[in-house]
Amino acid sequence: MDQDPTVVRRRASLLRWLLLLLPLWSRLALGALPFGSSPRRILLDLLSEQQLLEVEDLTISLLRGGGLGPLTLPPDLPNLDPECQELLLDFANSSAELTGCLVRSARPVRICQTCHLLFQQVVSKMDNISRSVGNTSESQSCVRSLLMADRMQIVVILSEFFNTTWKEANCANCLTDNGEELSNSTIYFLNLFNLTLTCFEHNLQESAHGLLPPKNYSEVCKNCREAYKTLSSLYSEMQKMNELDNKAELPETHLCIDVEDAMNITRKLWSRTFNCSISCSDTVPVIAVSVFILFLPVVFYLSSFLHSEQKKRKLILPKRLKSSTSSANIQENSH
Repeated sequence: MDQDPTVVRRRASLLRWLLLLLPLWSRLALGALPFGSSPRRILLDLLSEQQLLEVEDLTISLLRGGGLGPLTLPPDLPNLDPECQELLLDFANSSAELTGCLVRSARPVRICQTCHLLFQQVVSKMDNISRSVGNTSESQSCVRSLLMADRMQIVVILSEFFNTTWKEANCANCLTDNGEELSNSTIYFLNLFNLTLTCFEHNLQESAHGLLPPKNYSEVCKNCREAYKTLSSLYSEMQKMNELDNKAELPETHLCIDVEDAMNITRKLWSRTFNCSISCSDTVPVIAVSVFILFLPVVFYLSSFLHSEQKKRKLILPKRLKSSTSSANIQENSH
């Protein structure tokens, strides 16, 4: 293969400079130059910065035995087809965007509502690679080049990681059937969640400006009780609906991670940080039923005891009558 004339001329020029500098290197080695003179400083006086860098590269190449061979790769190396190269670049860019979104949305968890479009994009790019066929032949298709060319299979591993993460987060539970937007129930829940947090923040600010102690969150508990109860009730309903929908397939299916994390944050703030509680409206009926059940054994044993005493009286009474009549007959016979 013919070399580029420009490359040949440049290498010839650098080789001449290298031959001229060999005596200088020998004088440096023998200590003939003044003390304190560095080789690079002396060479900078003779060559430009670019020429010096090229001379150093050429010297290293010669010392390593590289010779003055061509700078271009041989044509028989397995290069990617342009179509496959474009598919790989598209998958790389979409994977990088999805990875950044997942990391940024890790805490608090906003994976499903923030990254669902990017996930669909990665799935689409992977489908393009799987369905593609190269321009040359089936043996050199993009599927073989990108997915089965080596034992690591980086593209396959990365795609499986995204699919596993999405499945474990159960993001499909938050999205519509096509996975392109949030479901109505998820949007409604997130709106109530934001309203509840806004209520917490608003009442905390009022408590900070008031005369209440710093740890007194009575205003938060009082003013945000209804918002918290509404959010908690909606979460329970979503759990029941999810269990009914997935009872035949997966009996322990969770809600999507965004909804679960939002509810966990709210419950921790309500119970641990603010030390609030919800009084049950059915307290009186519950207490009445509990007392009734508690006294059931007492009533049972008391009624059983009274019933047994009454039976004893009924059984003893005929015996007394019989004994009295028999004694009367004996007295009559004796007379």
